[in-house]
Amino acid sequence: MFKAMILLKRKETLSFEEFKDHWLHHHAVLVKQLPGLRKAVFNFDTSDGTGEIDAVSELWFDSKEDFTRAYASEIGQQVAADSLSRVATRTRVLVEEHGVV
Repeated sequence: MFKAMILLKRKETLSFEEFKDHWLHHHAVLVKQLPGLRKAVFNFDTSDGTGEIDAVSELWFDSKEDFTRAYASEIGQQVAADSLSRVATRTRVLVEEHGVV
């Protein structure tokens, strides 16, 4: 299973609560439409925005190729544009997941 982990820091113009609310109620609606998406999890920093990272998105696909195709699609472009409009930094970590427990 292929997973994209995306580390996010919101733009300073957004409060942590505004960022979290948008991510859970608007961005999630877009993400759910990504073709080939197997699972999506949004993790938010428990320090309520005072940490180095505000959130980590985890997106599972069958392969890296499926991930690439998803983001090349029209909805994938909308997901990326929505993300970039609200974050100061976005770091993608592309991994192959190996469950241990």
